Amino acid sequence: MFCDKCGAQLGAGQRFCGACGKEMAPLGLPFPASRLSRHLHILGVLWVAYSALGLIGAAVLMVLSRTLFAPGSGVVHGPPDFPGLPIFMHSLFHFLFILLLIKSVGGVLAGFGLLNRQSWARPLALVWSFLAMLNIPFGMALGIYTLWVLMSPSADEEYRRISAGA
Repeated sequence: MFCDKCGAQLGAGQRFCGACGKEMAPLGLPFPASRLSRHLHILGVLWVAYSALGLIGAAVLMVLSRTLFAPGSGVVHGPPDFPGLPIFMHSLFHFLFILLLIKSVGGVLAGFGLLNRQSWARPLALVWSFLAMLNIPFGMALGIYTLWVLMSPSADEEYRRISAGA
């Protein structure tokens, strides 16, 4: 191989000409990014954003459970002429808070794992995608998109290669 500026002979893999200092263009076309690598960052960001909304919902449920529906708050038992709210509402809201918190924390972990190309993130995102599909329409869209990206025919091998390089 020779320099196209000064004509000096170049060694294999040499990036700059030793005589004139011109940078050599790489040979061949670069490999196009795979479908998985193109969509992995978007998928991670979507999981974090979707789960952040779930964390906000969990916080609202916790506040309602601890204030409005708390035993002894006055609203639950109320005055004699006001029947009040059922006593089980505190327990129900607290239970829903815990479920939503677990779902949201798992989604945040899946999102950050995908963004950092961790090997454990792909199986976690696949499991969480089925849980997200119970929430129509946004969870359903995210779950389908996750399955489309992570379940293509060569996605398993390609994700292993990407996560090993991270």
